[in-house]
Amino acid sequence: MSTFDDAQPAGIRGMFAENGGERRVTVMLAAFEGWNDAGEAASDALKFLGKHWNGEKISTIDADEFYDFQFTRPAIKRNSSGQRRIEWPTTRISRASVSQSNLDIILVHGVEPSYKWRAYTAELVGMAKELEVDCLVLVGALLADVPHTRPIPVTVSTDDDQVRTTLNVESSTYEGPIGIVGVLAEVGQLADIPTLSMWAAVPHYVGQSPSPKAQLALLNRLEELLHVSLDTHVLAEESEAWERGVDELSTEDPEVAAYVRQLEEAKDTADLPEASGESIAREFERYLKKRRKD
Repeated sequence: MSTFDDAQPAGIRGMFAENGGERRVTVMLAAFEGWNDAGEAASDALKFLGKHWNGEKISTIDADEFYDFQFTRPAIKRNSSGQRRIEWPTTRISRASVSQSNLDIILVHGVEPSYKWRAYTAELVGMAKELEVDCLVLVGALLADVPHTRPIPVTVSTDDDQVRTTLNVESSTYEGPIGIVGVLAEVGQLADIPTLSMWAAVPHYVGQSPSPKAQLALLNRLEELLHVSLDTHVLAEESEAWERGVDELSTEDPEVAAYVRQLEEAKDTADLPEASGESIAREFERYLKKRRKD
């Protein structure tokens, strides 16, 4: 399995490197099903990480106080022994340690609450403080006018000047309605926790779940930010199969096919200035890191 070189931590871990990188760094990753999660790409990405790193549940947030069960209904399911159990919407907090690194991960996976967003986010940030979280990364996905045949765009932004300079990311220029991810970002910043937001742009004409290509794009960007390696070859195959399936469906409808070509032309035109030596070198460096053997 390929790995990044931990001798010189980069990305988020590099911001907190002390004593030759021996200090452990704790990063909280959070994603919420619902309005912030087109194609369930963000929540699926966190589920993947929980399994990949063998995350263990350490806490939950009480559902009764924050959810309207007529809007976010509980579901009845069978457990491994065949018994029927009610599964309530909730927020699960898990902890994982990344092997052969100084990185600890807190995974927050929940359903966007119906009520008391300020109390809800304050509770999460209080947990982050108790767990001595160094950085908060919020993961989301949105529907956008992008073609499924091109790489899924993933934008990373922060309002923290130091983080923006260190990680070479930009501040968000978005104005308009927000979900729980946007509220949590502000509360985290007010609590002096370095906070980033990461969003994948999911093609709106195939925005239903699952969206493996968007999920993979988020995981690839997290690899860079956390300076870790993930075994995503199975997901890469699912992404390719998903794209082939959408290709087949789009060719059956001339109007959809024409619309996809229009999106491709617009995307290629917009990306043309990015085809610089610097961007090509960055992608090649990422490829080499993924191919490097232990």
